[in-house]
Order: sequence, then C-alpha cells, then structure tokens
Amino acid sequence: MKKLSLLFSTALLLAACGPKDGTYDLRVLSTNDVHGSWFDEDYVTGAPRTSLFAVKHSVDSIRAAAGAENVLLIDAGDCLQGNNAAYYFNYVDTQTPHLYPRLAAYMGYDAVTVGNHDIEAGHPVYDRVARDLRRHGIPFLAGNAVRTDNGKPYFPAYKVFRKNGLKVLVLGYTNANMKAWLNESLWSGMDFLSLIPLVQQDVDRLSLKYKPQVVVVSVHSGTGNGDGTILESQGLDLYNSLRGVDFLICSHDHRPVTYSNGSFALINSGNAARNLGSGEIRLEIKDGRVVSKEVSASIIPVHARQVDPTMKARFQPDFDKVKAFTLQEVGELTTDLRTADAFAGPCDYINFIQTVCLQDTPAQISFAAPLTQNQTIKAGKLIYNDMFSLYRFENQLFIVRMTGREVKDFLEFSYNRWIRTISSPDQHLLRIVPRADARYDNETWSFEEASYNFDAAAGINYTVDVTRPFGERIAIASMADGSPFSPEAEYNVAMTSYRASGGGDTMRLGAGIDTGRIEERVVEKYPEIRELMYDYIRAHGTVGPETFSRPEILGTWRFIPEDLASPAIQSDLKLLFGLPSHR
Repeated sequence: MKKLSLLFSTALLLAACGPKDGTYDLRVLSTNDVHGSWFDEDYVTGAPRTSLFAVKHSVDSIRAAAGAENVLLIDAGDCLQGNNAAYYFNYVDTQTPHLYPRLAAYMGYDAVTVGNHDIEAGHPVYDRVARDLRRHGIPFLAGNAVRTDNGKPYFPAYKVFRKNGLKVLVLGYTNANMKAWLNESLWSGMDFLSLIPLVQQDVDRLSLKYKPQVVVVSVHSGTGNGDGTILESQGLDLYNSLRGVDFLICSHDHRPVTYSNGSFALINSGNAARNLGSGEIRLEIKDGRVVSKEVSASIIPVHARQVDPTMKARFQPDFDKVKAFTLQEVGELTTDLRTADAFAGPCDYINFIQTVCLQDTPAQISFAAPLTQNQTIKAGKLIYNDMFSLYRFENQLFIVRMTGREVKDFLEFSYNRWIRTISSPDQHLLRIVPRADARYDNETWSFEEASYNFDAAAGINYTVDVTRPFGERIAIASMADGSPFSPEAEYNVAMTSYRASGGGDTMRLGAGIDTGRIEERVVEKYPEIRELMYDYIRAHGTVGPETFSRPEILGTWRFIPEDLASPAIQSDLKLLFGLPSHR
C-alpha cells in the first residue's frame, strides 16, 4: 500500500512540474559569428560600430515586451576571434577574468556554442572561457567535439531550461570540418563528428529522457545548399532531415537567412552583431500535452547607436585597456599597402608578408594570399591597430617540406581559383561574377571563391600563362637567387597553419598531400604571423619596399602574355573595386 501511495505521489509531483494547460509564447533570440564585436565604437576613430551593447538594447526591448521568462538567448559560436578586444583578452591580459564570459553573463545569454575560430584560439583560451562561462551558469556547447580518450563530449552537449513552465532542451554542436583547417595542437585530445546522424540521435535520446515541450539545436555550421556534400555547412542538411526539433540556429558563413515551414525554423543572423535572429513559437497545452505548435522566424537589424548605456558604463574600463593597447605605436611605413594589388601580380602588401615568412626561417619558398580584398594601410606611423589590418587572422607560420612538383601543382590549383583561361583582353581574366543582389543598372561584382585562398609564391621566379588551361599555366624558371629549381628536389615552404592543416584544400587537392599526416612534413612551427610582422616592424623601425620587396630574396612572378593579361585584369579590377591596380 505504501508503495502504491509513493507512486501516486510521484505521479502527482511530475504532473505539477509540467506546464499547465493553456497557450504559451516563447521567443528564441540568437547571435552568431560576433567575432569580437563587443564594443560600440572604433578604437581609433571613435566611429559607432555594431556591438553586443546594441544587441543588449534590442534583447532587453524584446524581454520587456514578451516577459523575460518567455525569452531564450543563444549564441552559435565564433565569439573569441576577429577583433582587437578578443585578441587582447585572449593573449595579452590573461590575468583579468576573460571579458567575453563577463559580457555574456551581463547580457543574460542562456547558452553559447563553440565555433571553429573559438577552437583556433587554442586550449588555454577556450578552456579558460569554458570555465568562466560555467561559473556564470552558461554552458559552452559542442556535443560533437568528443574526447579521444573516452569518446565523451569534451564540452557540454546540452542543457535543459525552464521558461515560464515550459521545458526547453537546447543542444549545441561545433563545426564538423575543424580538422581540415586547424593544426592538431589547437584541438589536441578531441575528435569532431559529423552532425548527421549525430544530432538526430541526440535529439531522440534526450527528448525521450527529458520530454521537453520545445527543442532548440544550435550549430556552428553554415547554412549550405542542402545536398549533403559540404561538411562545414550542414545547416540545410539538418533542416531537411531533423525531426522533433523546433528551431535550428546556424552560423559560420555570415549569411543572414531564415527558413520556416510553420513547425520548424532555421535561423542564421549573419555576423558582427549586425542582426539578431528571432524565432517565435506558440504552443497550446491541453491535459499536460502539446496539442499544437506554430513556429516562425525573422532577422531583426541591430542599430549601432542604440546601445545599453548601463552596460557601456559597466565595461568602460575594459574598453579603455583595449584602446590603449590598440593605439600603441609600432613603427613607420614608407608606402601605402593595397591588398587589391595582390590580384594583378607581386605587390608590396604580399611582399611584406612573404618577407616576414622567409626571414630567419629555414624556408626557401613561401606561399601567401590577400586576407582582405580592398583595404589600404596608409604610409606613416603604424599603431598596433594597423597590425589587424595587415593580418586579420591568428594563423601560425609553419615550414613544410614539399617537392618541387608539389609546389608547382599547388600553384596551379591556387591560380585556377583566381583566373580563367582567356584569348582576348575583352574577356574576364579574374574569376568574377555579378553579385546575386546586384541591380541591372548598377551591377557590382565579386570573386567566385574566397580570395584568402589565392596563394602566390615567393622565393622562386615563375610565370602564369593566361592562355593555357589549368595544369599548364605555371612555369618555374629558377629560385629567387637564380639557382636551378627542380621538380624532384625537396624544399622548405613557409605557409600558414591554416593552409598546412588543409584549409582551402589547396594542399590536398592541389599538391596531393595528405594533410591528416602533415606533422610528418612539418620542419618548424613559429608564432602567429601577425606577431612576426610586429617583431619585424619593431626591429626595423621604418619599413618599406626597400626592406620587404627585394627580388633577390622573393623572386618575382607575372601573368603572360602581358599585352593580353594586363588590360583584362585592369578591367576586372575596375569592376570589382572601381579603380585599377596601382602596380
């Protein structure tokens, strides 16, 4: 009798814990790819910028209207890289509690997902951030990042929330393609699983265990095209296949978009705190069960000037630290560096990177690509802020052993992403296309592929014949000093850790090198390239073409025949940027 009474009491307790009958409205708000856009003004000019301060203003407006108990706030990853503030609190001030967890706690984030650039920051950074977030009650989610020693998730995989009586299950996953971009030292002790079929398996298992009324999946994965072929962008693959999920938050590709069929919605808010993703769900509960659901999604623009003033004042001391760091003088530059010039041939911007990568290393050849398409670093005094313009990413420098034939094949693959074969100067030499959103009367153009994969080489003398097909364009005449270049010889080649680890697939698909075994070819590893550039400028004081554009060290390359290539490329650069190259 006592046993029956206990069972009856337990049943009553469970019923009491469930939602009461009625209609419920829940808002799921999301950010992603914030990339360090934490503060609301430029560190140098003071100009307004989209920021988490402005996101907080928007979120609080929604909380005030809907009721804070009816709002869930989630970030889908890449929060720890991309801006001076992130760099400062990742690597410079490591004693003060990391700023991002403090910001996330102040804003009332319920959960944060791990992004690939968060892993790129390295174990000391993301392990520290995960601990700090946990102290604030915020999980740093990545259910597909599993430990190699026991197969269990390295980060939390999910969390169950109570929102106005509703039980909400939130699952988070990082990018499945991590190992193709990042060296193992950054993710040691982990493996990364595809989101399919893992997410569905987890949803089924955890829904059975917790019986939630709402299920949210947050993935640091691009929206993709839904055909199952892009491991780094599995958003639409999930949207087309998942069952038992109400909201899917995507990220990674910086493309704001929503999809909704009335019962399931995909949300990708874009990047840099420019937008807030918003999902709305209305549920009807009857006899303790969900009898109907209505789901919708939208993108809400964030206004840079509309910020939370209390939050701004609270974090002003942190802003002042970053600003002081940003404004410190580094040295002097004697000439403008224009990234757009890199698409037409050798230029001072790429030469600077190549020189830094070749100096004081065993490298004989160097690969480098433009990291922005149309940016100018002006001649004059350089401050630390300029270092982020010169080099955006936290890539290390690797020296990798390659044969001459692999070098040539690497370059063939790289240039094929960049140029077409042409027979007339009236044709497009650069692989550019009209943007999908361009108006017919004001057409704008963009590259077909990401220009940070357009590597050129230094340390050798070579030509690129624009009349020849892929595989026959590159002719390497000699090393920079005039000594012979041999396809059979082995060379030490400088490149980014991103490229060596498989980023852009140039090593694998171009050079035919198994990047899963790249450590067997790595000769040396150096600090981040931005740090090496900083050291170079500090050591020289004043830098310019006379120090970093020396052909006896870098060699040279050019498009041939010049009477065909030059007018074609100048025409394309005008379409892309409105101005011809300054080469």
